[in-house]
Amino acid sequence: MALSTLTARVDEHDKLDFDNFCSSVGLTSSAAINIYVKTVLREKRIPFEIKQEDPFFSAKNQEYVLKSVNELRAGKGTVHELIEDMDE
Repeated sequence: MALSTLTARVDEHDKLDFDNFCSSVGLTSSAAINIYVKTVLREKRIPFEIKQEDPFFSAKNQEYVLKSVNELRAGKGTVHELIEDMDE
C-alpha cells in the first residue's frame, strides 16, 4: 500500500507536548495519528465527543459570578427575591 503525507498545522508547544506524550506511551506521533485515522474510518465517526460548552460555565462568567457573590457577602449590593414577569 502506498503511503501519503498528511500535513496539519498545530501550535508549536502543543506539538512538543504531543510528541512527548506519544514517546512516553511508546508511539511515534505518526503512529498515534494513524491510530486516530483508522478509528475514524472504522467507526465512521470522530472517536470522542465534540460539543460546545454552556457559556454559563465559561471561566469568564464563573469569575464574574464569584466576584458578585463575594460582593454580596461583603455587604455590597442588594439581595432580592426573583421577580417573574407574568406576561410571558
